[in-house]
Amino acid sequence: MAQQTKQWGAIAVMIALFAMIAFVTNLCTPMATIIKNQGEISNVLAQIGNYGNFVAYLVMGIPAGMLISKFGYKKTALIGLAVGSAGILIQWYSGQLNAQENLGLVFGVYLIGAFIAGLCMCILNCVVNPMLNILGGGGNTGNQLIQIGGVFNSSAAVACYIVMGALIADATKAKIADATPALMIALAIFVIAFVIILFTKIEEPEQAPVRVDLIAGAMSHRHFALGMLAIFTYMGVEVGVPNFVQQYLSDPKGMHIPSATVGLLVAVYWFMMLIGRFVGASIGSKVSSRAMVTSVSIATLCLVLFGMYAPTDIFVNFPGVDWGKLELIWQPIPVGIFSFLLVGLCTSVMWGAIFNMAVEGLGKYTAIASGLFMTMVFGCAVMMAIQGYVADLTDYITSFWVVVACAAYILFYALVGSRVSKRSDV
Repeated sequence: MAQQTKQWGAIAVMIALFAMIAFVTNLCTPMATIIKNQGEISNVLAQIGNYGNFVAYLVMGIPAGMLISKFGYKKTALIGLAVGSAGILIQWYSGQLNAQENLGLVFGVYLIGAFIAGLCMCILNCVVNPMLNILGGGGNTGNQLIQIGGVFNSSAAVACYIVMGALIADATKAKIADATPALMIALAIFVIAFVIILFTKIEEPEQAPVRVDLIAGAMSHRHFALGMLAIFTYMGVEVGVPNFVQQYLSDPKGMHIPSATVGLLVAVYWFMMLIGRFVGASIGSKVSSRAMVTSVSIATLCLVLFGMYAPTDIFVNFPGVDWGKLELIWQPIPVGIFSFLLVGLCTSVMWGAIFNMAVEGLGKYTAIASGLFMTMVFGCAVMMAIQGYVADLTDYITSFWVVVACAAYILFYALVGSRVSKRSDV
């Protein structure tokens, strides 16, 4: 506790970075709605922003760990913010190109920008998660700090959906350029954060050299290797649920609810995550990560399966908040979609708890393990492609079998795979 008090400034900076990661990452889902309506675009192709953003994790995971080892957490965060600013500017530039003359060029430039922004997100994640865990002393307290960071992460995600929903308005007419205000907000956040971190003193732990030959040592820990796969599948749950709910509700051939309203509704999913992370942060020092993940993965399976088989002609009024008018709105949606959106309560604590379990007892392998762990975030790109492919072959609701499979594996990891078979506490 003394260490936390002494380094409260570092904790505050890490939590702020956690929020930034969410805002920029979540731009990809509402952008998919824009891309889907640029022409005859499949559900698979509409996810190009997610592909670029999350494949970057596969490329940058280990190099990010090496950057931390060489330069420390502060300088690595500054490098990440500089890279992220470049990615945001490239995405903005893609919206200035004429899509009618060369749609492929627009998509290509946007994909490059999303990829570069993804490199930044990976670097910042590699900084934030282990740093908060270290500042909390590991164990339940480390998990608690990660959950607190998650509260701000969810708040930024809610803000992203509300802003993008307002900007898109009519999805059938929206262009990438319509997202310019959101991109400029992200850029401003990057610049402000760069300045704040530059002048913030962060007392950092000594870093052991990160060598590629340490990968085998980290992977020899069964619970860590299985934890990597748990994060891979977790991304399919966290992003897959709100992403395909948004596509379903916005689809001109389906519900066709105005995108501004859909943005407010889907933002409630992230608000559910915010509530869940408040709860997770408050009980994180008392409830084990294993108990948390077991409970929420079972709840996820129940909610998703109910959502898939619930009657489509039974509607419930679901709340959203019109922040422009400061009014509560109520939109009728199928009861199954209501069940999907409640999954946000479950995904809220999964990331931090899985990370906490996966790095338990890794000792000298923790730094390289953090990089390896982050590479698995590219599972989002894979799962979005798979779910999009299933949606193209069948329909949006049937595609949620992909989410069911992901949640089932997470439950297996909590019950069996996370058991520590050996330690390297050196």
